Amino acid sequence: MFRLQGSKVLAVDMTGDAVKAKNGSMVAYDGQMDFKKLSGGGEGLRGMVTRRITGEQMTLMEVKGHGTCWFADRASEINLVALQGDKLYVESSNLLATDSGLRTGTSFTGMRGATQGNGLFTTTVEGHGQAAIMSDGPAVVLRVSGQYPLTVDPGAYIAHQGDLRQSFQSGVTFRTFMGEGGGEAFQIRFEGDGLVYVQPSERNTIAGEV
Repeated sequence: MFRLQGSKVLAVDMTGDAVKAKNGSMVAYDGQMDFKKLSGGGEGLRGMVTRRITGEQMTLMEVKGHGTCWFADRASEINLVALQGDKLYVESSNLLATDSGLRTGTSFTGMRGATQGNGLFTTTVEGHGQAAIMSDGPAVVLRVSGQYPLTVDPGAYIAHQGDLRQSFQSGVTFRTFMGEGGGEAFQIRFEGDGLVYVQPSERNTIAGEV
């Protein structure tokens, strides 16, 4: 149902089913479509209350109908992720769309969210289906295994999935080497077995100023 047209436009073919997408991300459609704004990231009243308390911001719309709908957001690169009953952790600003077989929620991130300036909670996507996530430049998918833990700059992190544990360590960012950082900063260390999605562009983060 999800397919890419180029690297920056998501095409979704629908036959009466529905998808959830970032509010305002529809750029074109053919056929018959209905659009509805969702509260609380599509999780109803409970989700709305949870997200207001946690500070996690995500505004979604539901698109349902027959035809093809195209989505894009600020010319960001789009990456398709297939879930088979597992869970994807993704920054809400990087989530473009999910199909009807997936549920969204919130998860506590602790210091990782604080260092990114995104709050202490992040968005989760789980179930069976496809999700489309966005990145500033082509995303790189990195494998984490027992023998090979991975350390990531918070500003480059997009999402992760699998059986991964997170820890935090102070270190020097690339910006520090270039004379642009504020000294030591936090980095995210992933251990276990899974995948981490990173983008080739760093956000401005609180970590860079610590």
